[in-house]
Amino acid sequence: MYLNFNNFLIIKKMTQEEKISLLEEMLDLSGGTLKTGTELTSIDEYDSMAKLSLIVLMDDEFGKKLTGEKIREFKTVRDILDFMD
Repeated sequence: MYLNFNNFLIIKKMTQEEKISLLEEMLDLSGGTLKTGTELTSIDEYDSMAKLSLIVLMDDEFGKKLTGEKIREFKTVRDILDFMD
């Protein structure tokens, strides 16, 4: 059997810092603003539009489907990072 490796997609696993940076960019926050323990309710920019952007980000970057129900379960940045894995 012959395998053509040109047809395989190589995916680099993102570091925690890269994931946080993606979230900061999505929320239009300065780098270093978010920490894993940051409570989402303390982020003014984490509004309904940000939640829609998060759904798109999860689909585009991680191939994951994020539901409104799951978003409501997120309490901290760590919760979002855990879903990214």
